[in-house]
Amino acid sequence: MTRAFQDDGTLVGVTVIEVEPNLVTAVRTPDDDGYEAVQVGFGPAKSSRTNRAHAGTFTKLDAPPRKYLRELRGVTGEVGGTIGADVFEVGDRVHVSSTSKGKGFQGTVKRHGFGRGPVSHGSHNVRAPGSAGASADPARIFKGQKMPGQMGNKTATVRNLEVVAVDAEKGELWVRGGVPGGRNAVVMIRKAGE
Repeated sequence: MTRAFQDDGTLVGVTVIEVEPNLVTAVRTPDDDGYEAVQVGFGPAKSSRTNRAHAGTFTKLDAPPRKYLRELRGVTGEVGGTIGADVFEVGDRVHVSSTSKGKGFQGTVKRHGFGRGPVSHGSHNVRAPGSAGASADPARIFKGQKMPGQMGNKTATVRNLEVVAVDAEKGELWVRGGVPGGRNAVVMIRKAGE
């Protein structure tokens, strides 16, 4: 993250996202597919790592293979064209999705924000979760009970981030606030309400 000044002089925290030109590899139409969308590819990929179906698609387009393929609804484009940062404007609200940072196996205090137990007078349950179930009537633990386990490393979405600046030449999109994932993570950006 970095900082940027707004027109009124206030300083806000922003995340600068690099937006590569996304190659339109296919167009979905209501007649053929039952819905409208465009399939885009981005990120260079080794031809040895590309399966034959995708390799054939990129051969027809006379373009090098792409590592990631995603479908975008509410976006228009032609096969062989590109979609870049210029589809966004300053003031737009966007949803940003990515794989969150993995934290490994964590306890209930870190994972769910449980309160801790007493820390003195010989206490042994400083960060223990405490009672997990009810009494003899259910005689079980209900599904969905918050417990220790894997934290992070799953798809997370931050909604309604404001676009502060767009630089189409550099392929940069500046959004107010933080986005999920670590450095160089692949993110999906879509306009709010689409």
